[in-house]
Amino acid sequence: MYLDPHTHMISRTTDDYERMAAAGIVACIEPAFWLGQPRTSVGTYIDYLSMICGFERFRAGQFGIRHYCTIGLNSKEANNEELAEAVMEILPRFALKEGAVAIGEIGYDEQTELEDRYFRRQLELAKELKLPIMIHTPHRDKKKGTLRSMDVIREHGLDPSWVVIDHNNEETVEAVLERGFWAAFSIYPFTKMGNERMVEIVRRYGAERIFCDSACDWGISDPLAVPKTAELMRRAGIPEARIRKVTYENPLEAYGKSGQIKEEDWLNPPPVDQRLLYMGNSILRGGQEPRIETKKPGLGDDLRIV
Repeated sequence: MYLDPHTHMISRTTDDYERMAAAGIVACIEPAFWLGQPRTSVGTYIDYLSMICGFERFRAGQFGIRHYCTIGLNSKEANNEELAEAVMEILPRFALKEGAVAIGEIGYDEQTELEDRYFRRQLELAKELKLPIMIHTPHRDKKKGTLRSMDVIREHGLDPSWVVIDHNNEETVEAVLERGFWAAFSIYPFTKMGNERMVEIVRRYGAERIFCDSACDWGISDPLAVPKTAELMRRAGIPEARIRKVTYENPLEAYGKSGQIKEEDWLNPPPVDQRLLYMGNSILRGGQEPRIETKKPGLGDDLRIV
């Protein structure tokens, strides 16, 4: 079994859910983030958060995947002050919904004054709601932004064991682990962290407070990055217990602090029944036969390493 703790499934197809389930992914976490084009009003934010808390959760379940989310104002759109103020007003009502496991992904992009202001306010929201935090580390000046993020978190008196620093690489991992935070790695083609590099990270640093995710979104990305990386670890002789921690146990422990995600959710799930509707809507189209199952599909398919 695998848990992919960072997937933007709103931009993926139902084929991806089917492939993920067949490869052994039992659950995924969808962080709130930007859509590629900046939103211009709080209404579009409300619709987006409603989608990842509602229909996307239903859609995943129709393909045998348990779906969770994190709620937050992303760093890019924090630079639109009018929008950011309005979003901050509505975040608490979504962060308290069933299946919301953290405040995130939040942090820095260009490391501006506005990004810092809304980062700090969301840290306080997480503290108030007793939720874990998912940190987005910037693509530019990553080490500087990662160190700054951890310094600010400490300033606000938050326990590092409740904070996941995501999008790490070889430049940041030691500092994150030394300070007691969770170190997550996005296995994303051409940028961030590749499969082979992740194997070397686990070989060098072990599995304590380390896990990986796909960060699959509307760009060139792979929703099977977690099981594929696990397979590469096996081929490299990484012990199975260590692989399980990095691809399953650690993200479950980190986000399980929310009380919103637990093994029981997928060990004893409701059977897949595609006759079910969400607010009157079906995932099926005219003439399609509903899938009705009493057991999970076989694991291990579609794990070709490319």
